[in-house]
Amino acid sequence: MVATHVFSPLSIRSVTFRNRLWVSPMCMYSCTDGFANEFHRVHTGQYALGGAGLVMMEATGVVPEGRITADCMGLWSDAHAESLAPAVAFAQTQGARVGIQLAHAGRKASANAPHRGPGFVSAADGGWTPLGPTEEPFRGLAGPRAATAADLEAVVAGFAAAARRAVSAGFDVIEVHGAHGYLLHQFASPLVNTRTDAWGGAGRTKLALDVADAVRSAIPDSMPLFYRVSATDWVDGGWSVDDTVELSVALRAHGVDLIDVSSGGAVPDAAIPVAPGYQVPLAKQVRERAGVLTSAVGLIDEAAAAEQVLASGAADAVMMGRRWLRDPYSGVHFADALGVDAPWPRQYARR
Repeated sequence: MVATHVFSPLSIRSVTFRNRLWVSPMCMYSCTDGFANEFHRVHTGQYALGGAGLVMMEATGVVPEGRITADCMGLWSDAHAESLAPAVAFAQTQGARVGIQLAHAGRKASANAPHRGPGFVSAADGGWTPLGPTEEPFRGLAGPRAATAADLEAVVAGFAAAARRAVSAGFDVIEVHGAHGYLLHQFASPLVNTRTDAWGGAGRTKLALDVADAVRSAIPDSMPLFYRVSATDWVDGGWSVDDTVELSVALRAHGVDLIDVSSGGAVPDAAIPVAPGYQVPLAKQVRERAGVLTSAVGLIDEAAAAEQVLASGAADAVMMGRRWLRDPYSGVHFADALGVDAPWPRQYARR
């Protein structure tokens, strides 16, 4: 059997992942009142059958108003956890680990799902008033109200409660969504957070660290905690790689085990140089300078490219999104391409 980086196991705390080819969290806009359903069981399970080492389920609102859209997943009640448990359990029987990304959309909340068209949903049509660092809206979306200290304390408590429910649903990994212009990133970015209180200025990362502390305290010591960052806003004067390194060092000290490195999303019209592997150098900087495990994501579509990311020391795992959508058996196909004898599901042995 050929030795590869992609198909070497990775252990974090008490969890061992069978390989380092993981499914990135992707919004499916397929929930009613935040509840998972049979779609999510099939959607998650197909990637476990296809050889993923970790399937990270989509951005999940820790409170109802934290959802990006009314069609997004939620985890603000025990009943929501119960709706998720079957998808988690099935994927685990197929050898994959399963994670969930806990999120609060902040000023990007109450948006229309993509299949419903651009813009936002008004309160009259079932939407809600978003919460943001200030009253400044994200262009094209509803104007938020500026969060009070009590609001932010409730957000932190919401993350902790959702994390406890995720544990009860059987998840192996928790990821905190601190990227893509959602609430934690909004507070971190100087382009968005112009507050002058304890949550602004030098305290722009206070919310991120408070959430990390709350989630770490809510889950077992044996359970890995990930944090997704936008490593740069791609705008002069915005959140930078240097800021991300500093935050990553702090998050590591607060019990975060892996930084999932993405970028952008805080403001519209950022000049993002999208190309195959364009975010890999960001993951490499965070890994080397912060001394923390990282995952790389963003147009890593071929087996050789994934292997190179890991072999070069840029990251410890590779996240893929659209590639898995196009080919739910990317895991076994990448193994074939790299000369690894990764087994297909026994039911498909006659292929």
